[in-house]
Amino acid sequence: MSATKPVSIYNVPNALTSVRFGLAIAVMVLIPLTYYKSALTVFVVAASTDWMDGYWARKYGQVTKFGRIFDPFVDKIIICGSFISLVSVASSGVAAWMATAVVGRELLVTSLRGMIEGAGGDFSASWLGKWKMVLQCAAIIAVLLTLIVETPAAWLIVVTQVLLWGSIALTIYSGYDYSIAAARVMSQDSTDQ
Repeated sequence: MSATKPVSIYNVPNALTSVRFGLAIAVMVLIPLTYYKSALTVFVVAASTDWMDGYWARKYGQVTKFGRIFDPFVDKIIICGSFISLVSVASSGVAAWMATAVVGRELLVTSLRGMIEGAGGDFSASWLGKWKMVLQCAAIIAVLLTLIVETPAAWLIVVTQVLLWGSIALTIYSGYDYSIAAARVMSQDSTDQ
C-alpha cells in the first residue's frame, strides 16, 4: 500500500491567497490616504478572488493545512482591516463600535474553532458565516462608493445604510449562532467522557 504524496504549500490556491493578503494590506493603506477609487478597485479584486482559491484547491486536490488556516485568516484581515480603516473616515458612517463588533466576532469564532478542532471536533464554516462575509463585502463596497461620489444619491445612501447595519446585525447574530453551536459540541464532549 503506497502512501499518498503530501501536497506542497507552494501551489496556486496558496499563491492566490498570498496575493489577496497583499491586496488586503493595500486597501488598509489606501483608505486613510483617501484614495477611495483605488481602495474600491483593490477591494473588489480581493473579494472576488476569495472563492477562486478554495475552488481550485478542491478541484485539483491542492488542499493544505496551511491553506485551511491562511485563507480564513486573510478573509478576516481584509474585512476587519477595511472596517477599522473606515472608522477614521467621518463621512463613512462606520462607527468604532461596529468595527469592534466585527473584530470581536472574528476573534470569538476563531478561538472557538481552534479549541474544538484542536480537540478533534468539526467546526466548519456555516452558510450563515458565508452570507455574513458576502453582506460585509457588499457594505464595504457601498460605503466606498458613497465616499467616491461627491454628492451621493439618496438611494445610494439608503442602500449603504441598509447594507452596513444589516452586515453588523448578521455579524453579531452569526457570532451568537456559532457560540451556541460550540456550546452544544463542548457539552456533548463532556457527557461522552
